[in-house]
Amino acid sequence: MLCVVAGVTLSVHTAVKGPGYFETGIQRGFNAFAFFTIQSNLIVGATSLLVAIKPDRSSTPFKVARLTGLVAIALTGVVYHVAIAHLLELDTWDLAGDQLVHTAVPILAVVGWLAFGPRRLTSGRIARLSLIFPIAWFAFTLVRGSIVHWYPYTFIDVTKLGYAKVLVNCLWISLLLLGLAGGATAIDGVLGRSRGLRDPA
Repeated sequence: MLCVVAGVTLSVHTAVKGPGYFETGIQRGFNAFAFFTIQSNLIVGATSLLVAIKPDRSSTPFKVARLTGLVAIALTGVVYHVAIAHLLELDTWDLAGDQLVHTAVPILAVVGWLAFGPRRLTSGRIARLSLIFPIAWFAFTLVRGSIVHWYPYTFIDVTKLGYAKVLVNCLWISLLLLGLAGGATAIDGVLGRSRGLRDPA
């Protein structure tokens, strides 16, 4: 949770003080929250805090949020290091914030989930419901982009790729997220059985 707070704070600070599409620092600061990375960090941070406060939470909304955060942050870390990291030249606090949200939080989230769970919060139904967030993010981003003429990532930039290509990209990413959610569900079942826990309903 502390890494999320520090990383998001530094990322917003970088957006505020740096150059960008939007004219004012306030606009750039608020715009930072439009990034999938920042939203994924916030979901992971919030669900981790809720687990720390009450480890035995088991409501469907919480199960969906927990799996959504795990899958989204894992994808964030992988995509960043495979396709984005080499394009950036950052230093000092900008670099610290970047590494927190793209490296530290993804690793801690995945390792923490594997080591500590909690288990029995995933199922096929929960995996499918975990697509609600990315689909909502795609829809929001496309609608907002058509209004402000700005998109957070190249793969969803309609002005450069056109709607057909962007929608195909969104479909592939959604399938990838669903696959990751399904994989997490399978792993959770194995870990649950190895610790003498009952499979999720």
